[in-house]
Amino acid sequence: MSLRSVLFHGLALAAVTGVLLGGAVPAGAADGPAGGAPAAQQQDGAGGPDGHAGGRGDRDPRRYEGVVTAKGGIWLRDRPDRGTRRIRFAAQGEHVSIYCKVNGDRVSGNPLWYLLTDGTWAWASARYIGNVGPVPRWC
Repeated sequence: MSLRSVLFHGLALAAVTGVLLGGAVPAGAADGPAGGAPAAQQQDGAGGPDGHAGGRGDRDPRRYEGVVTAKGGIWLRDRPDRGTRRIRFAAQGEHVSIYCKVNGDRVSGNPLWYLLTDGTWAWASARYIGNVGPVPRWC
């Protein structure tokens, strides 16, 4: 990864950590990369495989839903990079709660990675997560 990419990912992780610890959304976090529309409301009952949205309530507008599409499932990681520590395994067909997206290590030509919020905060390549509803916002 380039230095610029490493710095960007570090800032994204710091912003997410600030949200977790402070409960506030960083300035501009609800907008897309170019000031696009705010994140869409999540419907009741949406979220992770158990129906919960990671402890912030089922109506949190900063949550998006996805489904694992990789045959056999995928490893979720601690950073948006295939070479980092594995956090947990997600099986094919598992529904996941997505917080936001960043550019990271390319997987089959796709540079996008999603930050998932199903009990643990972990990263998954967007190459293997199908969106259910609106596309996640940028971190």
